[in-house]
Amino acid sequence: MFNIQLPNIKPSVLAVKLSATGERSVRDGHPWIFSDSVEKINKNGLPGDVAIIFSHTKNNVMGVGLYDPDSPISIKMIHHDGGVKLDENFFNKKIKYAHSLRKSLLETNTNSYRLLFGESDGFPGFIADVYADVLVIKLYSAIWFPYLEMILKSLIKISKVKTVVLRLSRILQQNTKSELKDGTVLFGNLTNETIVFREYGVNFSANVIKGHKTGYFLDHRDNRKRVGELSKGKRVLDVFSYAGGFSVHALAKGAKEVVSLDISVQALELAKDNVRLNKHTGTHKTISGDAFSEMERLIKNKERFDVVVIDPPSFAKSQKEITVALKKYRLLAQLGVKLTARGGLLVLASCSSRISSTAFFRSNEKVLDESNRSITTFLKTTHDVDHPVTFAEGSYLKCGYYKLKS
Repeated sequence: MFNIQLPNIKPSVLAVKLSATGERSVRDGHPWIFSDSVEKINKNGLPGDVAIIFSHTKNNVMGVGLYDPDSPISIKMIHHDGGVKLDENFFNKKIKYAHSLRKSLLETNTNSYRLLFGESDGFPGFIADVYADVLVIKLYSAIWFPYLEMILKSLIKISKVKTVVLRLSRILQQNTKSELKDGTVLFGNLTNETIVFREYGVNFSANVIKGHKTGYFLDHRDNRKRVGELSKGKRVLDVFSYAGGFSVHALAKGAKEVVSLDISVQALELAKDNVRLNKHTGTHKTISGDAFSEMERLIKNKERFDVVVIDPPSFAKSQKEITVALKKYRLLAQLGVKLTARGGLLVLASCSSRISSTAFFRSNEKVLDESNRSITTFLKTTHDVDHPVTFAEGSYLKCGYYKLKS
């Protein structure tokens, strides 16, 4: 069935007792057990071994996780509330349930979606994205190697894809013990590594072999659609445009001019390609350069836009970067206000999981209040339906829409 021999690993079963903090985490349904919460394991384990969590007091089984000795999160929980057998039936039920949560999205003119969103769907460190009839899985931990074959069989059956591509995190790519390679076509054939797919009737492409993450960013789908609907007849600036998600939707929905700004020339070429996949009458321009410098230059040249979208990459990948990240968000908001025309719309987004929604929106509102312009909050959004959030750390995306009346 598969193009290569998948790992044939029989996981061991470990008996685990946790500290009071660890037990509380399991009772609360959290997917992560850190190594300092592990008090006792009956034997040495390997990645993917089944960790049975026993309670201190009654010695009852509290839940089941997968052991990961290579990570500070040494146990990734995949089942709470007692014991369970990790067989095809178990994984099939979880994947069917995840697929059912995407039903409303799949009833639209969309054939690209995230089928498994890691921890939030009960698959820590496991991402599964569908682009048309191609499934791309990305693994961030070797804990999934022993279960890969039966999970893939279920994913293929439920998603009805014809091809499966494997992507690996940088850490797994450096794992010399594994024969799995990044970009391998595990199932079916791939005649072109660039896949064209639809998002609410708008066409895009993803390079599923070499593209960032799994090839595209699906989480902003609903925001891209909304910006497109609000851009008819407007002049739009898309900052940190990457492959032109917001730009393409704006043009497809009738924007008269769109400027895509990104530091990567390669990303802007992808944006141009995506624009060409759709009918439009507007003009598409690109600017390659540092976003902060280029926005300053546009302000100096007295450029103004009816819609300004600022969607930067994550500024805070660790706790110590939060302060600097908030300064960057404030500066982007200040620049965005200056570039937004009277009566225009400013859209500010953040994908930094370490920046809370409260902190992000408070930072935006402080800048907007200090701008001496009449500004109202139009809308606040989070993840799209195929990115459900079931634990606090899984929430990263936030987006604010601000109407500048004067």
